[in-house]
Amino acid sequence: MRRAERLGGAALLLLLLLLAARVVAAFEPISVGIAIGAASVLTGYLSYKDIYCRFAECCREEQPFNASALKLDLEEKLFGQHVATEVILKALTGFRNNKNPKKPLTLSLHGWAGTGKNFVSQIVAENLHPKGLKSNFVHLFVSTLHFPHEQKIKLYQDQLQKWIRGNVSACASSVFIFDEMDKLHPGIIDAIKPFLDYYEQVDGVSYRKAIFIFLSNAGGDLITKTALDFWRAGRKREDIQLKDLEPVLSVGVFNNKHSGLWHSGLIDRNLIDYFIPFLPLEYRHVKMCVRAEMRARGSAIDEDIVTRVAEEMTFFPKDEKIYSDKGCKTVQSRLDFH
Repeated sequence: MRRAERLGGAALLLLLLLLAARVVAAFEPISVGIAIGAASVLTGYLSYKDIYCRFAECCREEQPFNASALKLDLEEKLFGQHVATEVILKALTGFRNNKNPKKPLTLSLHGWAGTGKNFVSQIVAENLHPKGLKSNFVHLFVSTLHFPHEQKIKLYQDQLQKWIRGNVSACASSVFIFDEMDKLHPGIIDAIKPFLDYYEQVDGVSYRKAIFIFLSNAGGDLITKTALDFWRAGRKREDIQLKDLEPVLSVGVFNNKHSGLWHSGLIDRNLIDYFIPFLPLEYRHVKMCVRAEMRARGSAIDEDIVTRVAEEMTFFPKDEKIYSDKGCKTVQSRLDFH
């Protein structure tokens, strides 16, 4: 009887400790640890890490990668980007299934605004860390926000190195996303070149399990030209392959002063694993975006509204009018008027 009472008391104390831990989780990780540690001592069978990670985000590097979930997300949420879908799925699956990668995975996404680059980076982040862009292990840099002044390049380089080193030290599988690369001052990104190279460690830190994603409008003209050439030759859009665009993209971005990768050592040293093209979106893809936004809002699909929103968009080239000049970027705001 006394033993049962002791066990009951321990269970009650455990519950109280865990509830207290949950209250302070967002403020004091150390307090959470003390509470859970005490509970573990009392019960003798609780795992500190397992319980702690229920109340605070943990870097679970050993967690298996769910390639099927990523595949489903890309197929259901990304429209008109068969090349990007295939390459990103294969690249991430191969990288995460490799227990000993030789370097970090580095992806450079290119295409006009509204074609899905930011959306894909969000999908990737959510499939790598459950909290996605809100995760402590996913870091978004926006060129015009974080690196606005050309005269401060050296300061930005030092800050960037320290920030990445500190975060990879905390979580080896950290994700770093650089948006608006085409607006990044040349030379800034080369500060992280040692982290992307084939080094086992840099100053005692291994970067081999980290992922770097660059987003850029640079190369959009080259991608559109290839897509138009296929269309004018009567070839299917789906016939376009990575090999049709990647070599042109890497050279074009390297020689483009407004790419953020102008004469970059990252390209010169072949440290970018994939240059991924995002094709310009056609009228049918815009309609898919409208339907997806309606579903996201919990609204019934009204095809009349879908058509009206799509027809409000402007298309190019001037004569053929095949591609939306803003992709799906303004679909959300236009749908507000219907």
